[in-house]
Amino acid sequence: MQNSTQIEVPGEPNFDRLNALKVFDETKAGVKGLIDAGATAVPRIFYSPPDGIGRFPGGESSIPIIDLDDVSRDAIRRNDVVGRIRDASGAWGFFQVVNHGIPTKVLEEMLEGVRRFYEQDSEVKKEWYTRDGSKTVVYNSNFDLFRAASANWRDTTYCNMAPNTPKPDELPGACRDIMIQYSNEVKKLGTLLFELLSEALDLDPNHLNNMGCSEGLAVLYHYYPACPEPEKTLGATKHADYDFLTVLLQDNIGGLQVLYQNQWVDIPPVSGALVVNIGDLLQLVSNDKLKSSQHSVVAKRNGPRVSVACFFTTGLMPSSKLYGPIEELITEDDPPRYRETTVTEYSIHYNTKGLGGTSALMDFRL
Repeated sequence: MQNSTQIEVPGEPNFDRLNALKVFDETKAGVKGLIDAGATAVPRIFYSPPDGIGRFPGGESSIPIIDLDDVSRDAIRRNDVVGRIRDASGAWGFFQVVNHGIPTKVLEEMLEGVRRFYEQDSEVKKEWYTRDGSKTVVYNSNFDLFRAASANWRDTTYCNMAPNTPKPDELPGACRDIMIQYSNEVKKLGTLLFELLSEALDLDPNHLNNMGCSEGLAVLYHYYPACPEPEKTLGATKHADYDFLTVLLQDNIGGLQVLYQNQWVDIPPVSGALVVNIGDLLQLVSNDKLKSSQHSVVAKRNGPRVSVACFFTTGLMPSSKLYGPIEELITEDDPPRYRETTVTEYSIHYNTKGLGGTSALMDFRL
């Protein structure tokens, strides 16, 4: 990571990166503000060098799509689904779910609510712009803007929805009602997913929920404007998620990709589906039986792309509860691979490290 304010750039001697970052941040308009102002080129602060990683032959592979219909009523079907989740979570760290119980109308309205927020009058939107992570709602562009080697071509809003549910008037009016409704739906789905993941680990169905894995929920909604030079930047740098589990709603633009066998594989949008991926904390407590995979989002000429990522974590909320590899999963041949940590400690470490570097999880490995 480059910490100097003076960076030598071919054709741009003495590029003052820190000043450029400050100027961008002080607009409080994000990447969308650049496009609204008529930008036809990607500013230097967003330049991202090629990662040198190849693409899986054909670009797209068989990211598992798992049908959750009847899993709470049909024992045979549930057993099959648990097996598929076990395989997907161990190999890919990603899968998509359909018939998940959240109505299509709710999914569509949630995406529309995201568009309403980002496309409202900029002066109204600026009221939510902050870098104070303790606030209930945090809207900005790049949480690690002043630490990352390159900025990402996206704007993000972060809302803590559980365990302390915010009052309606604490949420942006443009998407307030649907965010409350959607969060409640995702919390129910999360409880079910943690049951199935517990069974995939040969544990009691309530094990992960009883541990507190589904206690917290943070909703992050992203806006990726159309990019005039997508080859020069990324929508989201390569990273893994810092939570227990992520449930992602994406529109039909595409761009999400997962690192599989050291090659990028596209995760194409599937109508009505939600993308589920294992987070670092779930890999830690499962002692590597479940995989938190690196993923990224490519920038695109078409857009905007919008998505809503629901993170099951209590994040920065103070907590002294320790999480380590689950005792029932430890054997003489497979001892603990990670030291214990709190969700708070891990979240702070992840945020300090930022995106694009080495895995934050590896810093907790024994």
